[in-house]
Amino acid sequence: MRIKSVKSWRENFGLLRPYAIASKGTTYDVSNIIVEISLENGLKGLGASAPTKIDEGETFAKCETVLNEFNLEFLVGREIEAINEISKDLRNQMFMTPAARAGIDIALYDALALHKNVPLVDLLGRQHEALPTSITIGIKSIEESVEEAHEYAKRGFKIIKLKTGASVEEDVARISKLRESIDQSIAIRVDANQGYDTNDYKKFIKSTRELNVEFVEQPFPKKNIDQMRSLEEQYKSHIAADESLQNEEDAALIAKPPRACGIFNIKLMKSGGIYSAMKIAAIANKANINLMWGCMDESRISIAAGLHAAFSCPNTKYIDLDGSLDLARDLVSGGFEIKDGIMRTLNAPGLGVQMLS
Repeated sequence: MRIKSVKSWRENFGLLRPYAIASKGTTYDVSNIIVEISLENGLKGLGASAPTKIDEGETFAKCETVLNEFNLEFLVGREIEAINEISKDLRNQMFMTPAARAGIDIALYDALALHKNVPLVDLLGRQHEALPTSITIGIKSIEESVEEAHEYAKRGFKIIKLKTGASVEEDVARISKLRESIDQSIAIRVDANQGYDTNDYKKFIKSTRELNVEFVEQPFPKKNIDQMRSLEEQYKSHIAADESLQNEEDAALIAKPPRACGIFNIKLMKSGGIYSAMKIAAIANKANINLMWGCMDESRISIAAGLHAAFSCPNTKYIDLDGSLDLARDLVSGGFEIKDGIMRTLNAPGLGVQMLS
C-alpha cells in the first residue's frame, strides 16, 4: 500500500499549569506540529512533533520548515510496508532534527499498523500489558509541592516525579517533607535536569537513602558521560541518562563497559521516533540497562506511540508518560487508558487515536 499524501500543521494546546525545571526556566504554553500520512486506501496515520533540542538548533520554526509539504514530497508513492528503508532515509536526511523526524516516524508506524489492522504494540511485539506512570511536579516551594502531590495521590497516581537541581539542600528538604506527608507506598523519583556536580549528586544520594527515591534523571551536564562512568556502581546504578542519550551512537557510548548508568530514559522526540528508539532499547538490553520511557508536553498521539514502543521492550521497567495530562486541550481522543496511574494501550488498530470533531 503506497503513501498518497503527507501534510503537517501547528496545533496549540496550552497548559493547565506552568512548571519550572532547573535548566530551562518556566514553561507557560505548548504547541506541537501534527503530521498526517494518507494511504491510497484512505487510512490516515497521525504523528506529533515537540522539538526538544532548542539549544542545538531544532527550534519550533526549524521543525515547521522541515515538516512542510514540499520537504515531505519524497515520501509520496513509497510503500508503507518498506518502513525500515524509509526510516533509514529519514535518519540520514533529518538527523539534526529528531523531533521533526519523530513526527513523521510516528505517523508512518500508525499508518502501517492501521493497514495491518492491529494495535501498533502487537505489530512491534508486545511484552507488557500495563505499567504505572509517574506524574511530574516542577521546581516549586515545599508547600506547593506537597499540595500538588496530594492532588495526584487523590487521583490514584502511585509515583511522583520531582524536578530538582536548583539546590541540593532545598531538594532534600522538599523530598523529606513530601515523604512525611504522603503515603509510604507512593514512590518518588527525581529529575535534576543537569543541575548537579559529583559532590552534589553524592550528597543527594546519601541524604535521601531512607526516603524511597527510585532514581535520579540526568544529574550531570549531558556531555559528562565519563563523569557518570567513573562513579562507583552504587551511585551510577541510580542514574537515568536523559539529555546524555540523544541517539543510537550515544546509547552505544554510554553502554560501553563499564556502563555509565543503570537506566536509559528514551524519548521519541530525542531519538527521532520509534525506529531509532527500538535500536536504543536493544543496545540497553544487551548491556543489562533498564528502560524508562519519557516525554515532553505532547499530544496523546505521540504519548500513545511512546507507550506502544515501551510495551514492546522486555527491559522496560519505568514509564514517565504524563505529557498529555498537562495539556489544556488535545485534538484526538483515545490512544491509551489511564486509571489510578496505570497506563494501558487500547485494543484498537494503530495507535488507537481518533480525531475529535
